[in-house]
Amino acid sequence: ILVLTYPLIGNYGIPSVHEYDEYGLPKHFEWFDDIAISALVVGEICETPSHWRAQQTVSEWMSSHNVPGISGIDTRALTKKLRENGSMLARITYVEPTIKILKFSDPNARNLVAECSVTTNKVYNAEGTPRICAIDCGLKLNQLKCFISRGARVELVPWNYQLDETQFDALFISNGPGNPLACKDVITQIRRVLQNGQKPVFGICLGHQLLATAIGCQTFKMKYGNRGHNLP
Repeated sequence: ILVLTYPLIGNYGIPSVHEYDEYGLPKHFEWFDDIAISALVVGEICETPSHWRAQQTVSEWMSSHNVPGISGIDTRALTKKLRENGSMLARITYVEPTIKILKFSDPNARNLVAECSVTTNKVYNAEGTPRICAIDCGLKLNQLKCFISRGARVELVPWNYQLDETQFDALFISNGPGNPLACKDVITQIRRVLQNGQKPVFGICLGHQLLATAIGCQTFKMKYGNRGHNLP
């Protein structure tokens, strides 16, 4: 469940989901389809967006993907609670329930990477160079666009793909959700490539944690994530 601290959400609306760039990547979104969160919590939702690209409201977009949301929440008070207690399990309910009968789903008990990774290989800018193999652990499409814009050929592969080092010049491990220890298949693949020592390997966010785990380091969950454009 995602809580947004900005007071008014949806002012710009949602752009077209049917616009693609020359490589077949969605122009305005960071993923191919669906919405990754289970629910959205905001202070106030805007149902009359104003932007020349807007095609639908945030509410309409979420409804089309069966993702619930709730507004009218004092997100400042909620943020203070999350700041003091860290990330917490939660549910959105229609009526005030008896807390003892509520069942909470802990996403950390699941392999979230497997849930959001592609299931088949996808190649972009097929004639480009160098050849980058990108392991999708929950990747943001702008990462692919950054590689392609610099002339690279990018093959996007599932998180548990059996890597063939003859097919790429460099290995990239993407960002993603959840516990890196749940991704044993990709850790094994990364470790093999590192041990061979023939190809450069780099990552971002969860990719860094997977690299660290592959060489024997231990990771632990932070009380709450450090989020910002200047953080790895």
